[in-house]
Amino acid sequence: MLVQVDAVGQGVDGRVTVRVRSEVGAAAALWCGDPAGVGREHHVEWTVDEDVAWGNNMGPATSFSPGVDEEEGDRIVFRGRLGLTGDGGALLEVAEAHIFLDLADPPPSKAVDGTWVEISVERNSVSLWPYLL
Repeated sequence: MLVQVDAVGQGVDGRVTVRVRSEVGAAAALWCGDPAGVGREHHVEWTVDEDVAWGNNMGPATSFSPGVDEEEGDRIVFRGRLGLTGDGGALLEVAEAHIFLDLADPPPSKAVDGTWVEISVERNSVSLWPYLL
């Protein structure tokens, strides 16, 4: 996913938080690229380091279009099509980005495979990794 990366700040642990803007929304997340890359556009891979559970932090989408947004309480909401991988994981397709997810109990029903869902995760569990095409 192509995003504009702008500086927000640096945490006490030294990790840089950036605000990213794309055609499907904006959010602040941890930057795992070169600090000199902040202030430019990048293709990024999103990683989520938080287990998701149906009915807890994952459920049916409120609309049927990809999205990235922020919620109160330092959370990021991703909206996309869910693909179950069969190995206890899932893949969330948000626009052209594919986000791998670890599923916790209770897992979603196989009936939701391919449907639109939303996940809400802690901001500090979301990282952005730039890559070149």
